Amino acid sequence: MGTVRAVCLSAERGTAKHSVGTAEFVAQHGLRGDAHAGTWHRQVSLLSRGKVEEFRRRGAQAEDGAFGENLLVDGIDFSSLPVGTRFRCGSVELELTQVGKECHRHCAVFARLGDCIMPREGVFARVIRGGTVSAGDELTAELPAPGYRVGIITASDTGARGEREDASGQAVREIAEAAGYAVVSRALLPDDRPLLEAELKRLCDGGIADLVLTTGGTGFSPRDCMPEATLAVAERAVPGIPEAMRRESAGVTKRAMLSRAAAAIRGRTLIVNLPGSTKAVRECLGFIIGDLRHGLDILTGRDADCGAR
Repeated sequence: MGTVRAVCLSAERGTAKHSVGTAEFVAQHGLRGDAHAGTWHRQVSLLSRGKVEEFRRRGAQAEDGAFGENLLVDGIDFSSLPVGTRFRCGSVELELTQVGKECHRHCAVFARLGDCIMPREGVFARVIRGGTVSAGDELTAELPAPGYRVGIITASDTGARGEREDASGQAVREIAEAAGYAVVSRALLPDDRPLLEAELKRLCDGGIADLVLTTGGTGFSPRDCMPEATLAVAERAVPGIPEAMRRESAGVTKRAMLSRAAAAIRGRTLIVNLPGSTKAVRECLGFIIGDLRHGLDILTGRDADCGAR
């Protein structure tokens, strides 16, 4: 258990955050009025106050919010927690989606303070349930249940613009959780291949997810590029999974033959493309979800003896 020492926000990116005492957290968005809020996985940033105090003891001046943190908290070492950890503060519930971040160049914080501890000590979360948080409130952390971790990516131009609800991504989440998987990340991105490739690499290379389920971007539209993004980051193709989905789906609709869905392995993570419609997601994922666990057992080394079955 920890105590919130400061709630901070900034209205513009690239500017320091400042303490506001109390702020409203909006589900699937972030802090109302904060420049970094939005439909992505880094809606809220959290930093341990002890790490800031260590920095201050070196003689540097760092006011609350100086490192871009939304919540400065006493009593919790955020950098030691795994992705998927849930934080609760009153009615507000957050889910940890990323530990630290990569800095390709020194930011304005580094230029002003001579160092920036957020990349190595800070964490990021998305807002599951909204409400208000104030300085002095208690914040609790709940570790994720053991099991396989799932990252979900929805590819949709209209969804990313906020013009359509991400119903297919929600369907993926419901099916995965009902099957005993822990959903640790969910992203809604436009049909932009570089962005999709970057998110796939983040989930795989960061050890965040054992299974990545994507929805959307598998059709004939000129903007549909999820299979290409998947195969671009792939180390090994897994053609049997999309073949099985198309075979089973053909019994429902002949249009199943039009799906370009792919599946692949990167590192120790399995990536599977699903269709974009909610109905097709439920059908296709329902066909394969029961058998994916054995493949993940082999891929992750939990079961090395696949020939004994």
